[in-house]
Amino acid sequence: MYKFLLIVKDLEELIDNHTLKEGDRLPSIRVLANQYKVNKSTVIRALNDLERRHIVYSVDKSGYYVVKSTMIPNHEEQGVIDFATTSPDSDIFPYLDFQHCVNKAIDTYKQDLFIYGTPQGLPSLLNIMQKQLTNYQVFTKVRNIFVVSGIQQALSILAALTFPNGKSKILIEQPSYHLFIEYLMTYRVPVMGIKRTSRGIDFEELEEIFKTEDIKFFYTMPRFHNPLGSSYSTEEKKRIVALAHKYDVYIVEDDYLADMEQDTKADPLFAYDDKSHVIYLKSYSKVIFPGLRIGIAVIPDMLLSVFTQYKRIQDIDSSMLSQGALEIYLKSSMFDKHKQKIKSFYDKRSQLLHAALVQQFIQSGDLFTFDAPEKFSLHTYIKLNDRLPANEVITRLKRKSIWIEPIDKHYLPSFPKDNLLKLNVSHVRMDDIENGVSVLINEIRQVANNRSF
Repeated sequence: MYKFLLIVKDLEELIDNHTLKEGDRLPSIRVLANQYKVNKSTVIRALNDLERRHIVYSVDKSGYYVVKSTMIPNHEEQGVIDFATTSPDSDIFPYLDFQHCVNKAIDTYKQDLFIYGTPQGLPSLLNIMQKQLTNYQVFTKVRNIFVVSGIQQALSILAALTFPNGKSKILIEQPSYHLFIEYLMTYRVPVMGIKRTSRGIDFEELEEIFKTEDIKFFYTMPRFHNPLGSSYSTEEKKRIVALAHKYDVYIVEDDYLADMEQDTKADPLFAYDDKSHVIYLKSYSKVIFPGLRIGIAVIPDMLLSVFTQYKRIQDIDSSMLSQGALEIYLKSSMFDKHKQKIKSFYDKRSQLLHAALVQQFIQSGDLFTFDAPEKFSLHTYIKLNDRLPANEVITRLKRKSIWIEPIDKHYLPSFPKDNLLKLNVSHVRMDDIENGVSVLINEIRQVANNRSF
């Protein structure tokens, strides 16, 4: 990483963590130059970047100070510890950077952004995306890449269209993405589930389903599963792809948190396919902001024609203005810089959550089990003893201003549900995580005591 970017990243973290508070004076240019062993011009470049984005401001002959924020998150106003919300933290949205990109896009493309585009997407953006996808070990041609209005749009199209294998049923992990489940139920799409835990899935069951059921495609989140937080190993990914080829089943791979990966050797399912059976989906909503509503779908050749037809009928094209702004954002250093910032931001929170759960498990292991991995786990869960109803615990916690979302909607209505409490730390202040977990476990103890457990 360039030295000036390292300085920017470190100062932003000090501000985000409130080590440097609103109105505080930053260390002097000389102090920072000595600390990072760089010349003063490098420090000034970093401070100018922060000032341009209104994170700090300068006072002549005095120095640089932290800008006072006008935004107060709702959960802070209400004193709530929010383990329920899964959307990104608005405090780290790249508002000013992306505003610059929107303005630049309007100036660069002028009238091109204000007319209908193509179902596939803005051609110049597709070229950028093709190059960027190689960073995730997704090597494909531009003709196979589609810009979609969020991953949900891609899933709705794939669920509706006819596949070359002539099959009709969808297989989905349980638990899984609740909005896709809601779509399948609303439109009465034939669907069945297969249980997934933090330890993976039963491959004998998976093969039996592929072999005997009329499975069109298997929808999976191999990396940072929502809501479990776990990831498949390399060997598990290879086995899934091999079974898909053996029984002519397509795989829809939802790699929505690809940008959060710390392990450079962790490749997607797509990397083990011959570009015939794995459909790769990636979102920008989690790493930039949800309102962008732009994702990528990498579609195999056999599905290109029918996918294009359905996409064109559904929305003609995705927002051209958003696409133009995203292209400029991706081409600049802004995206890589923001990605590093958000990875560090969430990784620290996930580590705190893991440490707090481990400590509580040592003290109360008879009340719940905890299998989440030690590395990044923005989404995770604890499994309660079957005699402790999750809904009762959630109701008690709400009275304590601790928000936890029920797990039920992540399951198909007919599928047996585990007794889980889903936890997410994207909207929890770092200094609230340990306290929030402590209150959570204490309420579990109270429920256990009331039931003479």
